[in-house]
Amino acid sequence: MKPVVAIVGRPNVGKSTLFNRLTRSRAALVADMPGLTRDRHYGEGRLGPVASLVIDTGGFDPAESSGMQHAVNQQAEQAIAESDVLLFVVDARAGVTGHDRRIAERLRTSGRRILLVVNKAEGLPVSAFAEFFELGLGDPLPVAAAHGEGVSALMDEALAPHVVEEQADAQEGSGGEEGSARPRNRIAIVGRPNVGKSTLVNALIGEERMIAFDAPGTTRDAIEVEFTFDGQSFVLIDTAGVRRKGKVFEAVEKFSVVKTLQAIDQANVVILLLDAASEIAEQDAHIAGYILDSGRALVLAINKWDGLDNEQRERIRREMERKLHFLNWARTHQISALRGTGLGALMRSAVAAEKAAFAKLSTPRLTRALRAAVERQEPARAGLTRPKMRYAHQGGSNPPLIVVHGNALSKIQDSYRRYLEGWFRTEFDLQGTPLRIEFRSSTNPYERRTAARRSRAGKARPFPVD
Repeated sequence: MKPVVAIVGRPNVGKSTLFNRLTRSRAALVADMPGLTRDRHYGEGRLGPVASLVIDTGGFDPAESSGMQHAVNQQAEQAIAESDVLLFVVDARAGVTGHDRRIAERLRTSGRRILLVVNKAEGLPVSAFAEFFELGLGDPLPVAAAHGEGVSALMDEALAPHVVEEQADAQEGSGGEEGSARPRNRIAIVGRPNVGKSTLVNALIGEERMIAFDAPGTTRDAIEVEFTFDGQSFVLIDTAGVRRKGKVFEAVEKFSVVKTLQAIDQANVVILLLDAASEIAEQDAHIAGYILDSGRALVLAINKWDGLDNEQRERIRREMERKLHFLNWARTHQISALRGTGLGALMRSAVAAEKAAFAKLSTPRLTRALRAAVERQEPARAGLTRPKMRYAHQGGSNPPLIVVHGNALSKIQDSYRRYLEGWFRTEFDLQGTPLRIEFRSSTNPYERRTAARRSRAGKARPFPVD
């Protein structure tokens, strides 16, 4: 089992910068302002003698027990409980603060191995670290997380006790069967602020994993959580709420929007969560359009459905048909994340959408389906010619791409393209995924030879005249 390394400390000491350095990623948001990280964030450690699991936490303050800080403290306490070694990060340039002393006192009671990490130590003499001995946590280890100085040595020391254990586990498992090479499903949950995304994640995994606070903008980062449904492994990605650009004022929220869009790109399936208690907003359509442009499989979930009467439910259905009509290929579910109703059907649709996105479509079946579609309805004429489709094959997946070959296909109208999309979707049960069709017109095999002869004839010179 991989050792778990938790990074703790007060706000703005560089915990997320160190997390990104250890995981060799940009998974955690970094900005020059306190209180950016709130939920605990997991990543694969890529530095050190053995593989590890690294946890980033928000600014810890054991003395605060109310409001948002209390929720952040609970996340940090959970990370401490899960850890094998704690990296207590302090600021070399700020020196020891009363806040640092409170955290040190709490960590000493944790029973975990603790390393005192003095960050932002670049260019400072050794004497500058002497004051940190008063925390009573052993020798301070100077690093510069932003530049990578001292980080490798830090992880060598942090993971040293686990090297022998890792080697023993490797020898024990050397004769075992290989695990499945199929990557786990990645499901991103996106939507406007305060629609219940974190509540939905907590309901699916069965624990208070994410901070669910009755205020928009609680989640600021894209947080990945592993869980199992019907014996299959998934990675849920809880994202920050996306609202209109004119409403995004904080730099932190701008970063969060970028992380949400990245999460959509990296997911296999996206669950677009809508709020039944409010109208379907223009921003919902904008998010849906980005998902469609990204080619991700999609499931629509209308949250807080249990709080509506029949008239309100009918209003939501009409708004869905009017504002999100371009998503008629995606399944829609009415759920209550708070009460946990409708979640099983939601996950089954997500599994089906992922399966459709990666479906393998054979050329003979595609060609037969294409001919059946043409027999039922031919494409419209373009002048004196009618586009002629000969055969089709699959050109890619996630989303499925169907390439149609024939003559004069550039003349095919968009309405006929939509007709073919619906036909193929029905024939191959591609519910829940976008479908793209590409037309390729055949060229005359003798055209190049004819052009060459014309070129040679044009270059021929007349006979010389005496």
